[in-house]
Amino acid sequence: MALPPTETTRLGFVCVRNAGRSQMATVFAERERRGLDGFEIVTGGTRPADRVHEPVVAAMDEVGFDLADRTPRRITNDELRSCDVVATMGCSTLDIEGAESSVDVRDWALDDPGEADIEGVRAIRDEIERRVVALFEEVDD
Repeated sequence: MALPPTETTRLGFVCVRNAGRSQMATVFAERERRGLDGFEIVTGGTRPADRVHEPVVAAMDEVGFDLADRTPRRITNDELRSCDVVATMGCSTLDIEGAESSVDVRDWALDDPGEADIEGVRAIRDEIERRVVALFEEVDD
């Protein structure tokens, strides 16, 4: 899915509460885009929580990322329609009207870390990192 260098690739990471999986994916995507031109990253939830889940903050801190100051937010259909790729985190509740042909929607089918112990959150974190790295390898080819 390589795009010409003048175009921007917009990636969206979405889950229901924007308090775990999509926050982790966003941080890994921000890391991956460093040094690369032409990438925008959006994140949000369909029903955002008040704050990022504490076990997620702890698990990400273990690998050098501070999520303590991040705030979950609502994502709009307009934002989703503007994306080239939208990764949902196992909560395919999206209604991207009219976007089926233009947005590559991928359901990563990941467990909710808000319901997991720290070991479970670490496993989810590591899987999200693998998927984000693979996505950047794919879109940057």
